[in-house]
Amino acid sequence: MPENPEICPKGKCGRPRVRRCVELNEPPGCYAPVCPNRKVSIEMVTLYPEEIAVLKLVDLEGLSQEDAAGVLGVSRKTAWRDLHEARYKVADALANGKMIKVSCCPHTDGGVQPDGCGMQTRSE
Repeated sequence: MPENPEICPKGKCGRPRVRRCVELNEPPGCYAPVCPNRKVSIEMVTLYPEEIAVLKLVDLEGLSQEDAAGVLGVSRKTAWRDLHEARYKVADALANGKMIKVSCCPHTDGGVQPDGCGMQTRSE
């Protein structure tokens, strides 16, 4: 399988993310710095629903990473990785004045998880 230099700049992509459905109570949206002296173009970071869920469980509700992983039904390592990514993205957005875009899960329909949700087929 040939590597795509736009997607894999160094030819080392690793495994693709496994899609997981996470129900958010609030509709996703975008959050941006409000400043009248701001440039028109603004950089953006994207938070995924699973990153928001683990960030909420650990940082707002005070659960341990292990307990949060149990609630989300993922391994502790996956919860740690999602938490690390979410914290990095939020810190980057706050420190550098970037907009935060909340990505919604395209695999849910009104909070109902369809069959096969969270499953991903790997191309060989």
